[in-house]
Amino acid sequence: MSKLNSSFSIKEWSENDRPREKLIAKGKNALTDAELIAILISSGNREESAVALSKRILASVDHEINTLGKLSIKQLMNFKGIGEAKAITIVAGLELGRRRRDENVPVVPKITCSKDAFHLFHPIIGDLEHEEFWVLFLNNANKVIQKKQISVGGKTGTLVDARIVFRSALEYGATGIILGHNHPSGVVLPSQSDKMLTQKLKQAGITLDINLLDHLVITEKNYFSFADESII
Repeated sequence: MSKLNSSFSIKEWSENDRPREKLIAKGKNALTDAELIAILISSGNREESAVALSKRILASVDHEINTLGKLSIKQLMNFKGIGEAKAITIVAGLELGRRRRDENVPVVPKITCSKDAFHLFHPIIGDLEHEEFWVLFLNNANKVIQKKQISVGGKTGTLVDARIVFRSALEYGATGIILGHNHPSGVVLPSQSDKMLTQKLKQAGITLDINLLDHLVITEKNYFSFADESII
């Protein structure tokens, strides 16, 4: 079969025109509605690309995503190039979007003091019998973007790789970080190695313009804040 008569697969497009590559390079917000649907259906028909077919489907519902979400599998299959599998994929994708919209949006915690950070760390590591090192990643408004375990150790310590900390910070687009680790011994005061690690991460953060805001040592009943003690 000649190239002209074959279906227009996204894989045949130049990389700059492929919705998947565009999403990876520029983010999901850069894609049009038609490009997002084209990712779901992967290919068009013998006369049009996946994006062109998606545009035609959208035009049939006056470009209203909510109206598109009301179409049945049978109605979607009336479009040339949309078989049962593709119709099911579209219906499932739009249903997930509807459910996401209807979910209660969780309140993103904002860190205003060391106690706020303690309340996030303590349920995770407060009563462990081994040490774990965690990081809160924050945006410009001091809202928590993500929290992540960096390392797991024994009863007396855990190793921390600064590269992992800041690679994650860059990945999340964080402008600030708060460190937290536990002392299973119940001794709340930081060790000399805790202090050295804090300074090391602070200096690395300065280079990358990512602020180290605090480092908390967590025990089962209490905590120590480097920021509160002005040693950060």
